Amino acid sequence: MRTRGAIVRTAPGPYEVVDLEVADPAPGEVQVRLAAAGLCHSDDHIAVGDSPVAIYPFALGHEGAGVVTKVGAGVDDLAEGDHVVFSFLPACGRCRWCATGMQNLCDDGGKVWMPPEVPRVHLADGGAPVGQMCGVSAFMETTTVSARSVVKVGKDIPLDKACLVGCGVATGWGAAVNSGAVRPGHVVIVMGIGGIGINAVQGAVHAGATTVIAVDPVEFKREEAKRFGATHAFATMDEAAEIARQHTNGQGADSAIVTVGVVKGEHVGAAFGAIRKGGTAVVTGLGNNADVGAPISLTELTLYQKRIQGSLFGECNPTADIPALLDLYRAGMLKLDEIVTRTYTLDEIGQGYEDMHAGRNLRGVVLFD
Repeated sequence: MRTRGAIVRTAPGPYEVVDLEVADPAPGEVQVRLAAAGLCHSDDHIAVGDSPVAIYPFALGHEGAGVVTKVGAGVDDLAEGDHVVFSFLPACGRCRWCATGMQNLCDDGGKVWMPPEVPRVHLADGGAPVGQMCGVSAFMETTTVSARSVVKVGKDIPLDKACLVGCGVATGWGAAVNSGAVRPGHVVIVMGIGGIGINAVQGAVHAGATTVIAVDPVEFKREEAKRFGATHAFATMDEAAEIARQHTNGQGADSAIVTVGVVKGEHVGAAFGAIRKGGTAVVTGLGNNADVGAPISLTELTLYQKRIQGSLFGECNPTADIPALLDLYRAGMLKLDEIVTRTYTLDEIGQGYEDMHAGRNLRGVVLFD
């Protein structure tokens, strides 16, 4: 069928909204009509060339929610009309990682970056095959994906809010609760208050941290962090680290979570320097694939037993944690409505990313008709 979607033809390159042809679902696949999609920085890493992909044109978007419109053969747990949230990390349920409760590291997750054997999306003009972001492409009005890449959710949750748990909410929340192992009484620093960082603040508060220190150069984001439970907010890590030491008899934060839009080595070094003995520096943002190294003290790494912990999707299990987070929203224990600063049409997607770069949004969301 014919649909419309946002692509990049090269990287770096502009977002273009074009006509596309999307295939009917093959066995094991479903077709989904999008209701809403979050404007995540990971898509912008593709557009600016930080994370090159193997096939262009490339249809972007991975944080989305919608309604199943067609179901392929062999899919018996989904039906037309079901409401679903995309999981940008598919879960096969059989590999070592899924079998040991680490669906975020599923072997199928790496395969979504490879050129598809049978492309599901083509340009309507000329028929060239189009790559799909994380095998999903949520910036399309209708997309066809593996059934392993969707999680069924309750129809009582507005899809423009449900979409957020498919990436930003779970990644930030899990970065604190899972990767940072935040416990009651902890002192936590969150560096970068965007769509990931604001949810790391929420996660740290929920886990019982008594001191949550937000760091962002943008005043609007610092004020928003306080609204979500941060006890302090500063423009620099130096200020945050000093407050953390004041609250820990000079020891430093229990954890520092790096959620800046473009991670560089100095961000990791600053987080590492701000934590106590046995503390954890959690890194969940992305940078340029070619960047290597971080300025950390090797003496502190060994003698202070500090940890640097990578965090993919906040170490969450999509099939369990997406519904669980929505249960917290139902119970009034997780803010979703307040995360969305502004909504856009699909044709306004370029403006949405301009606003992200300018620091105007916690999260922008594309709404589809």
